Amino acid sequence: MTLLAIDDDETQLELLRVICSSISYPKIEFLVAKTVAQGIETATRMVVDFVLTDHHLPDGTGFDVVRSLKALNPMISVVVMTAYDDAREAVELLKAGAEDYLVKPTPPKAIERIVLRVNEKYALMHEALLPPIEGPASSPATAGIVYRSGTMARMMSIAARAADSSATVLITGESGTGKELVAQFIHDRSGRKGNFVAVNISALAESLAESELFGHRRGAFTGADSDRIGRFEEAANGTLFLDEIGDISPPLQVKLLRAIQFGVIERLGENVPRRPNVRIVAATHRNLPALVKGGSFRRDLFYRLNVIEIVLPPLRERKDDIIFLVERFIERFRERDGKKVEGITREAMDKLSKRPFPGNVRELENIIERAVVLCRGNMIRVEDLPPDDSSEDEGPCVDLGSAGYEKTMSDFEKAFLSEALRQTEGNKSAAARKLGITERHLRSRIERLGMT
Repeated sequence: MTLLAIDDDETQLELLRVICSSISYPKIEFLVAKTVAQGIETATRMVVDFVLTDHHLPDGTGFDVVRSLKALNPMISVVVMTAYDDAREAVELLKAGAEDYLVKPTPPKAIERIVLRVNEKYALMHEALLPPIEGPASSPATAGIVYRSGTMARMMSIAARAADSSATVLITGESGTGKELVAQFIHDRSGRKGNFVAVNISALAESLAESELFGHRRGAFTGADSDRIGRFEEAANGTLFLDEIGDISPPLQVKLLRAIQFGVIERLGENVPRRPNVRIVAATHRNLPALVKGGSFRRDLFYRLNVIEIVLPPLRERKDDIIFLVERFIERFRERDGKKVEGITREAMDKLSKRPFPGNVRELENIIERAVVLCRGNMIRVEDLPPDDSSEDEGPCVDLGSAGYEKTMSDFEKAFLSEALRQTEGNKSAAARKLGITERHLRSRIERLGMT
């Protein structure tokens, strides 16, 4: 086990070193840091399993350590130590993700007990990965929905409840978060006997989009040599999944609105109304309210689509799920390719947990597929993983300039918070969630930095 102690008190660090060296099992590699920044830098650069941190540090508190390290790698266990016994503060630290809260002076036996407890947890996670926790989907198509995080669990709960109705569902989230899988899950749970038909709106040529969705009569346009049913009729008594709905053209928006509002469609080139019983599930990675505000997306269509909204979090906000997704993908590609890969090493898992994953679950799936194919042994190692383009090993490019530490850090924090507020259109609650802090903390920083 690699244990990182963070404390600006040399005596306390030496005491912890002596206690850890006296523990016969597990063998402990002991690392030290004296500030929050040093602790985060060490955990970023090295594989750290367990952190013992003082609550009051020169550049922050135990809350800063817990939030930063949990965002970096949720598998790191953090225990906060303090000289003050404050039950309310202890509860808040546990809510933030701390493993435990200890009061100084801490007896050596208490330190030993908590080290053994953390080691038992890691034995489960590293030697025999915990079984994946997945939604109650039953079809092979939705077997890729694996989650443990509370955010994803809440979204899947909404999806399960929405499935029993005929209400239109709008699934939003970044590319690669699994929007089509969730749409398929809703269809499977709905009990509808018809097909699940997926259409990517952005892939349709504008001149053929209407025919693709609603069908056409022979002779309706050049090249229409026969009658053709559209995707609406193909999905009769089933579910029509409209992916990238934010890319739909204004003329087609009018026809889609009528189809949703009245349940009536007409094939191109005829005036015969048809009423296929279709459940609509739409998805987009774009900001539809912003498109409505800009006039490129109809407000009435947005409200018709957004009866039930499911917001899928990006993988960087549900890192607790990475280990379960990795196990599922290893199992899938091992069986497909007849490989003997049994799991992933602790070092490789640590590297994956620290990635930002701009491509989300799809990116992780591709990484594991590549690793399983290239793996020469029975465990995926760091060498089997592709290089991380964000490359935390290279470190950030820093221009020290002449502004000084305080002003440079203040300017950086202002820019950082401003960007979060810009992305959430000034919504402080949403910005705080995106930053992984409380709204109260965000408001406090805004006020302290003199931001308007």
